[in-house]
Amino acid sequence: MVGYDPRADGRNISNFEVAVAGSVSGLVTRALISPLDVIKIRFQLQIERLSRRDPSAKYYGILQAGRQILQEEGPTAFWKGHIPAQLLSIGYGAVQFLSFELLTELVHRASVRDARDFSVHFVCGGLSACVATLAVHPVDVLRTRFAAQGEPRVYKTLRDAVMTMYRTEGPLVFYKGLNPTLIAIFPYAGFQFSFYSSLKHAYEWAVPSEGKKNGNFRNLLCGSGAGVISKTLTYPLDLFKKRLQVGGFEQARASFGQVRRYKGLLDCAQQVLREEGAQGFFKGLSPSLLKAALSTGFVFFWYELFCNLFHHMKKADS
Repeated sequence: MVGYDPRADGRNISNFEVAVAGSVSGLVTRALISPLDVIKIRFQLQIERLSRRDPSAKYYGILQAGRQILQEEGPTAFWKGHIPAQLLSIGYGAVQFLSFELLTELVHRASVRDARDFSVHFVCGGLSACVATLAVHPVDVLRTRFAAQGEPRVYKTLRDAVMTMYRTEGPLVFYKGLNPTLIAIFPYAGFQFSFYSSLKHAYEWAVPSEGKKNGNFRNLLCGSGAGVISKTLTYPLDLFKKRLQVGGFEQARASFGQVRRYKGLLDCAQQVLREEGAQGFFKGLSPSLLKAALSTGFVFFWYELFCNLFHHMKKADS
């Protein structure tokens, strides 16, 4: 069970084990979905329409983008920025799941509401994601810069990227795009946790006997559904975040097509609407939904799997 459940006090895993389960789930998931993440970021940052009918569009489809990236940059391009991405996933997973457990337990002990309510999971999920974002946002900026750069590379190593960005853009560069990130992550993570719980209850109601036997499949399926719903509802803010994070990085984007400078979140939204139309808010949605289904499904699947593993190890020792 994700989050504090007063009915499951028998599953007595420690806070440290919760953090480890969150970290490992993030690590494994990141390694598996990195290629989709790179394609999604390329789509989000492209000013031109994602259409083969636009002659100036570098990318216009998932398979076409995959082939072109492979041809021009080699297979390692799909794991560009993988080290900062893994640091992001490990740190984010640990902080988010630990915060969620502590917040839902706090709600239960304060007797404010049932800790399993949709609204409680939404608020606690959103707050836990904000805490995790504040902790790892600099790594997210580094990951985006690595994934966005073409050839020749502007940043050779992680250390080179940190030093160059700090020297040329100042310390605040590591928190570029923080406002839209926090605005987007609260409802996105809130919906993830609340819909995951709701979909699990719906699954158990629809197939009560199968729900107990195929718990891992249920977790994967419900996590994937929660990811798709959450991403669809909050996608435009994710696009704004990516556009703002590569501000000041225009020279590395020149080979991909047009580049733009944005003064902030509202200016970014206005420019996208004016130049790219309302559909511009959903550039890269297809790979993003595919990624959201896989990543959210895998995160919850691995998290629950490792929590259950820790629980059974403790039972075996006692």
